Amino acid sequence: MKYNPNIHNRRSIRLKGYDYSQAGAYFVTICTQNREYMFGDVVDGKMVLNDAGRMVQTVWDEIPENYCGIGIDEFVIMPDHVHGIIVLVGATPRGRPDNENIMNRETREQGQPRGVARTTTGLLSLSLSISLSLPDVVHRFKTMTTKQYTDGVKHHGWPAFPGKLWQRNYYEHIIRNEIALNSIRQYIINNPMKWERDRERPRQYNRRL
Repeated sequence: MKYNPNIHNRRSIRLKGYDYSQAGAYFVTICTQNREYMFGDVVDGKMVLNDAGRMVQTVWDEIPENYCGIGIDEFVIMPDHVHGIIVLVGATPRGRPDNENIMNRETREQGQPRGVARTTTGLLSLSLSISLSLPDVVHRFKTMTTKQYTDGVKHHGWPAFPGKLWQRNYYEHIIRNEIALNSIRQYIINNPMKWERDRERPRQYNRRL
């Protein structure tokens, strides 16, 4: 799975008729408005976050604490976009993602994503029901990061963003099995190393460090 900026556009890219509130794991990509460099830069194949990038990381890490029934998995912040895996967990042990081994980097040894409890019968959400769909989670992530970035502009001199911090839409891919999950995890992990040699990337950016 290779990142293609041509598919990250403003048209609707949701699957018609698909229920994005149902249990499952989703690979999401969210891009900054006008693909501005807002969160740092890649140096020698590693992403070096600026203050705004560290803020985005914190908001992501706090998703399971703020929203019961929502788990997080692999995640990377790039200069002008983020990649991550969001897990919606069902309300009963049977209502869980097809792959019980979906987990984030902090709890991989325990075999579960952050924000999810394990019972003797399998994965169980920390709440009795799921009230948020995937679009809800993405919207709240965008809203919280935008608010905190705006505070950074006002109080800490961060570079102002061009109208909006994030593009209106986002890209999503439904993760249907463990093979796909592991492939996407590896893609996310390797993203910074591929940054400079990705020939499909547009070369004209306004770097914001």
